[in-house]
Amino acid sequence: MLRAFQRAVFGLFAFVLISLVVSPSYALSAVSLAAPESRNHASRSQAQHAFLKDNQGHDSPEQARSRAHHIWAELREIEPTWKEAVIDARPAGLPATVWHYVNKVSRALFMNAPARTSTAEQGKLPVKLQEAVDGLTRAAHVDDDALFLLAEMNFYGNFSHPRRPHTALKAYSALAERSGNATAQHMLGLLYATGLGDAVEVDQAKAQLYYTFAAEQGEVRAEMTLAHRYHMGIATAKSCERAVEYYKKVADKSMDWWLSGPPGGHLIQRNAYRWADEVGGAYGEAASWTSSGPFAPDKNHIYSSFDNVLEYLDMRERQGDFGASLTLGKHFYEPPRGYRRNLKKARSQFMKVATQYWSRDGKVNPKAPKNIEKSAAKAAAYIGRMFLRGEGMEQNFEKAATWFKRGIASGDAFAQYHLGLMYRDGLGLPRDGNRAAAYLKAASEQQLGIAQSALGVLFLDQGDLDTAVRYFEIAKNAGVMEALYYLAEFSNQGLGRQQNCHHAATYYKVVAEKAEPLHSAFVEANSALDRNDYERAFIASLMAAEQGSEPAQANVAFLLDQKTSLLSLPMVPIFSNPLESVPSSQRTPLLNNPKLAQVYYTRSAHQQNIDSLIKAGDYHAAGIGTPTRTLAVKSNKTTPSIEAMYSCYSTAAEHPNAAQALWNMGWMHENGVGSVEQDFHMAKRYYDLALEMNKEAYLPVKLALLRLRARSWWNGVSGGKVKPMEDDEDVARKKGPKSIKEWFSRFIDSALEMEAQDYAERQAGEDGYGDDLEYIVNGEPGMPGGDNEYWYTGAQRREADDLYEDFDDGLLESLIIIALAGALAMLVYVRAQRQRDARANQGQGQGQGQGLAPGGGALGPVGANGLQPILAQPIPPEQQGPGQQGGFFPNPGDPEYQEWVAGGIGH
Repeated sequence: MLRAFQRAVFGLFAFVLISLVVSPSYALSAVSLAAPESRNHASRSQAQHAFLKDNQGHDSPEQARSRAHHIWAELREIEPTWKEAVIDARPAGLPATVWHYVNKVSRALFMNAPARTSTAEQGKLPVKLQEAVDGLTRAAHVDDDALFLLAEMNFYGNFSHPRRPHTALKAYSALAERSGNATAQHMLGLLYATGLGDAVEVDQAKAQLYYTFAAEQGEVRAEMTLAHRYHMGIATAKSCERAVEYYKKVADKSMDWWLSGPPGGHLIQRNAYRWADEVGGAYGEAASWTSSGPFAPDKNHIYSSFDNVLEYLDMRERQGDFGASLTLGKHFYEPPRGYRRNLKKARSQFMKVATQYWSRDGKVNPKAPKNIEKSAAKAAAYIGRMFLRGEGMEQNFEKAATWFKRGIASGDAFAQYHLGLMYRDGLGLPRDGNRAAAYLKAASEQQLGIAQSALGVLFLDQGDLDTAVRYFEIAKNAGVMEALYYLAEFSNQGLGRQQNCHHAATYYKVVAEKAEPLHSAFVEANSALDRNDYERAFIASLMAAEQGSEPAQANVAFLLDQKTSLLSLPMVPIFSNPLESVPSSQRTPLLNNPKLAQVYYTRSAHQQNIDSLIKAGDYHAAGIGTPTRTLAVKSNKTTPSIEAMYSCYSTAAEHPNAAQALWNMGWMHENGVGSVEQDFHMAKRYYDLALEMNKEAYLPVKLALLRLRARSWWNGVSGGKVKPMEDDEDVARKKGPKSIKEWFSRFIDSALEMEAQDYAERQAGEDGYGDDLEYIVNGEPGMPGGDNEYWYTGAQRREADDLYEDFDDGLLESLIIIALAGALAMLVYVRAQRQRDARANQGQGQGQGQGLAPGGGALGPVGANGLQPILAQPIPPEQQGPGQQGGFFPNPGDPEYQEWVAGGIGH
């Protein structure tokens, strides 16, 4: 054992030593594959774009075409980089896992040396690659394929060719001018829109023109880009109608692609995600909006990698847990992002569960384990689905129906849906609308979104538009692509609902973005990021960002962002900042473009990314992408950058849990930045709100408050004019109502303000995208067998919005309180009236006993005519006792009585 350990240590030492020796050249080659063309590129690339200058020595069209295809085959043998997009970068198995992490450690320790210039960057390509380039150059004069291949090699850096945007621009221009190639026109639009690699100055007008040319030829990426530009008003006036026009074209193609798949449509997997979220957000864990508040990781939950989950499930399976076996099968059938499907293992897991419950003849096994029925039914549904779609086995409708019926016997909704689909579309079974409706309805009642959508299609085919719309509305909550498409069509044409351009644009956009393989290269971008090929990841994300993908926009900005790190030591990996998107040693000129980062942070912010909104404010504060670089503190002069910064921070602060924005607003009020008046008390309010929103901000907030108290104290001592910091108790005491009348007035004003706010929210929901569509923009829930990562993590839709459209809750409560107050005043009045009458009756009885006349006067002496009353003289008030005044309360006839009734209760 000791000798084996020594051999292992020696082997590891030898590996590290070899890595140390070869690391400079290896790191050099890794960087040089994506190195952009340097400034002095004319002499190096002269041979490559000679086809743009002369016509000597070129081949005939047939020879050129043959030469181009032959060279293409040879290039794939030189370096098959086309496979990188589909190679799983994650390790599988113990040996691969060990090698993966040893490789990462060796790179981190020994492969961060400063990059040197490679032979490719010096203009000397490898012999085979140079021969291929020369051959393509000769053929490019007459063959469009050769010219296109040269352009792609210079733009993407394929086959170890250096990335040279200048040469790519010239090749794309020649191709677009010669043949009107739609792809070349789209790439020219991308280059003019972004100025990638300083190949050309940014010109949004030319970009719009080239995008339009390409879209008119049906180039789907150009159509997506134009739709986004018209939707957001980028380099053109906003036009919902034009946005709907282009989004509909892409949505139609997306539905055609989805329906071209096996029964039930192509499996939709979402590969677009924000890379910054993997490290806690743009500002880090707990400081970013995406990792704080309700989005903060649960401290009571243990987070683990997918590999660890598989190991745990495998352990549970060995212990006889068939639920774990079923879950393993689901993971193999529909793995999470970054992992390949393994249909063979999935089928094995499903069959393992099913055969425990059913025998070969389809009868229930009497010795089946307890509580396995539900798991077996789900396994049968997946086995039937694989037979139905021909996944991992030969397509067989008869066997599929058999397995579905087994699952239906236990009430499985997934099996019910698929059998209903077979009856609806006549897949191996006779078409039967009644049976299809019965099975689909049974599955719909179990809240299966794809079944609800399929049932809506069935009713739509039968002409029942209203019922179809209701089922599509329900299925929309599950993010079913089919349901969203039909709702977009109904909103666009005004069928079954009021025509609404904004709703149609939003629905079409979601449908188009779901079909990622049609227009985006998220798989390639994610794979390149895992390999630390940042330029390839950047370019793939840049193209998707131009098409309006919010995750791609955030990813492009994150790669270009150099302000995430305040303290970073890239040469010492242990102390390097995990937020640094690209290590300093690997940040090439192509990735050094802060203005482009500001552009995409702003576009991402317009799609409700709060971290991007705050980041955009940071860039405005630094003067990046703005007309000025002045940051005026304690000055009455404002600049466009400061106003834009304040707009970003204040808008972000209105969103819940945006603690970073609240802290920034406190800093602006503390220092009086731009047009913001210096106000220490307002700064304290914002700092307190930041701490209330995010408890993790305790230390920075407390430090800021200590500094603020010191400044406020000095401001008071020195006679400064800045509003001092006050405690909340002092403010409440000063601002509290001083009378019942003022309290009542504030109460009425508050009720009216609440009513106005609620009305504004309802109006915004009707006129804009509305609360019903908010979940669609941010993400949607998934469904069994597909769309498992489209789950919306925000607040759920309100269930009873329509019940209170005409009557406001706040106003109702106000009226009830006023009615109760009036009733209480009436009861007090009746009680006082009864007490007054009782005292009067008591006083009258006492007067008669003492010789008082009925009129209230005292009896005079006996005269000749008998008893003569003496007119009673009024008794002065100061001589009257409390009983004679009718108590301590005023009489109803007293002028003070009304004031006492209204506000004197309790005096």
